[in-house]
Amino acid sequence: MSADILEATDANFKSEVLESEIPVIVDFWAAWCGPCRMVGPIVEEIAKDQGGRVKVAKLNVDENRETATKYGIMSIPTILLFEKGAVAKQIVGAMPKTALVQELGLG
Repeated sequence: MSADILEATDANFKSEVLESEIPVIVDFWAAWCGPCRMVGPIVEEIAKDQGGRVKVAKLNVDENRETATKYGIMSIPTILLFEKGAVAKQIVGAMPKTALVQELGLG
């Protein structure tokens, strides 16, 4: 995982995501998920491109079931954008970088 990306867990989700001063993009993924492996490098590029304007985190749903369940993650990859502790956007499935950036309102 890139140095630009935070590893979100059940234990740190509240402090790192919900209490963040800046928006947080959370990529809900699993190691066995093919589309997740396609989205992973795109999420890393977004983390580099945003340079501190947003925080980018990845949460492994197999290792952090409590948080995944709380946010109703049924399909992966799912990307949630949190602003001020609340879900502002939800994107399910893989998509190209340009579409993802546009959907997240980062363009």
